[in-house]
Amino acid sequence: MPATVNRRGFLKTAALSASVAVLNLQGESAQPKTNARAELIDVNINLSRWPLRRLRGDDTANLVGRLRIHGISQAWAGNFDALLHKDMAAVNAWLAEECRRHGRGLLVPAGSVNPKLPDWEQDLRRCAEDHRMTAIRLYPNYHGYQLDDPDFIGLLRLASDRRLIVQLAMLMEDERMMHPLMRVPVVDIAPLAGVLRDIPEARLVLLNASARCTASCCAS
Repeated sequence: MPATVNRRGFLKTAALSASVAVLNLQGESAQPKTNARAELIDVNINLSRWPLRRLRGDDTANLVGRLRIHGISQAWAGNFDALLHKDMAAVNAWLAEECRRHGRGLLVPAGSVNPKLPDWEQDLRRCAEDHRMTAIRLYPNYHGYQLDDPDFIGLLRLASDRRLIVQLAMLMEDERMMHPLMRVPVVDIAPLAGVLRDIPEARLVLLNASARCTASCCAS
């Protein structure tokens, strides 16, 4: 991938990456289906509770019921606790168990790794080896790093070596809804083109990539 990318090239690459990721995760993790209906996969749900207010469906059993009503056959689940908790091992262990207890083949856990915490490499290893996760979800703005940060690049390399899908949460909450004491910047996507040029094997999915998130990259 060239160091700069135009709007069409970037969106085409992002869409292709997401499509490949969906197909791969479905092949590796999904239970065999006998239903002839078209399968719907939601790649962006969250378990637990948003830190500042209650949300509809923040009870796992209730959320699973809603997903089934709407015909979702597989849902990739992150954990709201990963935004602010420092013990990622506990966050990911809870997520894996919650998916196992309530998901019955529907919920696919996407653990979190914060490359700014000590021993994050072990958190990545536990996701892949102990919990058998096929995807991880990252929160750059809540964890305080940019997409050209050497720690993020190192994490992306290790995740790629393990053939893990990496989901980047570009935006978790509309800026107009943010609490004054919990305002976080929009993730700057511009460095990502250069990073992917150096790590072409990365399997990346962008979540909540709003127009503002992509403006800096698509402008060129």
